[in-house]
Amino acid sequence: MGLFRRSKRPRSADPDRTANRADLEHLENFVRTRKGVEAYIEPRTTVTETTVILIADDGEWTRRRIDGPDGARRFAFRLSIPIYDVALMGYPQRMRDYNERRKRRPEQY
Repeated sequence: MGLFRRSKRPRSADPDRTANRADLEHLENFVRTRKGVEAYIEPRTTVTETTVILIADDGEWTRRRIDGPDGARRFAFRLSIPIYDVALMGYPQRMRDYNERRKRRPEQY
């Protein structure tokens, strides 16, 4: 019996969790309705596909799946916004400040 035997198959991201048109529309709407938006590529993990996080100048942010790093770069180029790799740059301080403000005063958000 192999009840407690570990699987030898490598785990990969769920194929049902790839980017779709609704994800792209949400990201495009965020860029159109906020000022100073920058994009940050988040790498693929065993749980999620590659994601892009968009951060506005006030720190407000949103995250959605995207079709790989090249897809994120094409998206940013098409919308004329800067794009960075979060593994190299980290998250900007304004995002952490925004999260802290939301935590302290959730009724305002």
